Amino acid sequence: MFSINLSRTFDMTADMTATVPSSQNVAGRLITPLINGILAIQPLANFAKSRARSMMVDRAESLGVSWRQSVRELRSRGESLDFSPHWEDELGAIANPTLDYPSYYTTSFHAYNEGNLGWTPAMEVEVAAQAVHARIWPEKGKAGDLALRQSYHDVLKARIPEKLGAIADLGCGVGLSTSTLQDTFPGAAMTGVDLSPYFLAVAAYRDRHRAHTDEIRPATWVHAPAEETGLPAGSFDLVSACLMFHELPQSAAIAILQEARRLVRPGGYIAIMDMNPGSDVFAKMPPFVFTLLKSTEPYLDDYLSLDLASAIQQAGFDLPFVTENSPRHRTLIAKAEA
Repeated sequence: MFSINLSRTFDMTADMTATVPSSQNVAGRLITPLINGILAIQPLANFAKSRARSMMVDRAESLGVSWRQSVRELRSRGESLDFSPHWEDELGAIANPTLDYPSYYTTSFHAYNEGNLGWTPAMEVEVAAQAVHARIWPEKGKAGDLALRQSYHDVLKARIPEKLGAIADLGCGVGLSTSTLQDTFPGAAMTGVDLSPYFLAVAAYRDRHRAHTDEIRPATWVHAPAEETGLPAGSFDLVSACLMFHELPQSAAIAILQEARRLVRPGGYIAIMDMNPGSDVFAKMPPFVFTLLKSTEPYLDDYLSLDLASAIQQAGFDLPFVTENSPRHRTLIAKAEA
């Protein structure tokens, strides 16, 4: 009985991007240590995550997100349901075989035991984003994810008046942020950087099926850590990171900001869109829900305790402009010091 309730609690977290609760009620203080203890028992934690995942998929379907069908079609690519040979060839073409993964990355994220290093999380990124962001603006439903990205790009267009020649999308995942950035700044050469070759393989596949024009050209995909991209210094007008920083320990976040400053030309920009720790939505989150959410976001405490605006300045950018772009997200934009 308790395991079912625990699973329901996990399911609640799928709709939220978290922040520290503003208050701890008696029930929360009592149940949080209990849940922490349960999460420390791996079989129970795995069961709860699995149950929550099934419930999230079911709920996504109820919202009009064709989770199972979309993933099935992406896996098959019109052929068989295994990954061979098509997807494995894609992986081999894009993966850097000499890359040593940072230790922080080889852990479980988002209830996937393999974290981001596997086909299942890569195939499910897009539908999961649609499901999770469907409730930001309830009237938008599964279009909430596109609306969230559009809200970010609206801020970018308002704050960056000049035409951009080159954009680096750090933590690009399967290219959702890359393609929408490219639509927002047509003519810009796009480079997507990610640590998961599985995500990049899907990104490259999606990109090939976009309608390319003289202004919307194929992106370049780089399998590398965002803190050490290997890309030329001063070669980008904008370095963007969309929904990445909450998945980083502070040491990596600071290193990535320094790398972003190296990549940006003088007078160029850094832009970050991520959860807003000061959101009223998250301040009301029950303590036990926050505890469970942390089980799928291993570096959430690091993100919440990082003064991101100060860290951006310390990396060599001007004081960032900060604005709320959704009820639970914020955008920070800063110009590189001349």
